Amino acid sequence: MAITFRRNNNRLDRTDEVFDLLQNGEITPVTALTMYDDLKGCDRPDKVVEFPDKTLHKRIEEILGELDELIGLYSVKKLVREIYAYVEIQKRREKEKLVAEPLVLHMIFRGNPGTGKTTVARITGKLFKEMGVLNKGHLMEVERADLVGEYIGHTAQKTREQLKKALGGILFIDEAYSLARGGEKDFGKEAIDALVKAMEDHKDNIIIILAGYRDEMTWFLQTNPGLRSRFPIHIDFPDYSLKELMAIADLMLRQRQYNLDREARMELARILERNTGAGHEHSGNARLVRNMLERAIRRQAVRLVKNEQVTREELIILNREDFSDPEFKTLAK
Repeated sequence: MAITFRRNNNRLDRTDEVFDLLQNGEITPVTALTMYDDLKGCDRPDKVVEFPDKTLHKRIEEILGELDELIGLYSVKKLVREIYAYVEIQKRREKEKLVAEPLVLHMIFRGNPGTGKTTVARITGKLFKEMGVLNKGHLMEVERADLVGEYIGHTAQKTREQLKKALGGILFIDEAYSLARGGEKDFGKEAIDALVKAMEDHKDNIIIILAGYRDEMTWFLQTNPGLRSRFPIHIDFPDYSLKELMAIADLMLRQRQYNLDREARMELARILERNTGAGHEHSGNARLVRNMLERAIRRQAVRLVKNEQVTREELIILNREDFSDPEFKTLAK
């Protein structure tokens, strides 16, 4: 995108602005020379000279910064930036009348629950909106129940309704493998067929992301080999380590203006270690951290509400007692 300035019969000279853009590193010397020539050598009143849109560049950097602020997910961040670079370069090639690859951006997100899949999808939608790939960039999150009906023809209708809501943005289908679990006679196959048709009919105005557990999504793609070619981008979301889960806890607490004392921190780490780890059902799950903190905050409120006077520090600090409730043993379920 660019801001255009039309010159008038008074031959408005904008060479100072070109120099500023060059000095700030926003354009190359070659581009600067071209813009100088356009500005100095044109007497036509309808001449258009293009200047880079500074605000667009800033908005894109802010969105990428939002991605970078996520804890962990290093391989995911790297791949999203690669996708951004690929889309941008294909747009530039098209502008220069060079052969450009078609932008097929439907994706597979594989990983355990609570590993950031929905968050990354939402950021990606905002990024593609700013880049002009999507009109709206919003995220529509659905699951099997939102797509599959109870009788013949009902599924196609429900799926089309969700697709209509998602036009201009991203349709994010969680636990997408459940659409194939019923076999050939299941209505889930009808939903898949409707999705494939929409990918052709609205290929320039919607991105579909299928998400779910890694093994189940691999099985799902094997049951329908045609889907693999339609979803060329596969992103694996690793489980969070214990250190990353504690960092996520600190971030959540800062946002809520709470803090942990030393013993509470040790207790939270022990609980997380018991409920995560290789092969555990809830390994690396940030939702588990959120549930634990929300429970601890409620426990702190019960502990403090009996006191007539409470200091500011007491309102902020969570202690070991706040993490001692037996319910913490079942929060992961």
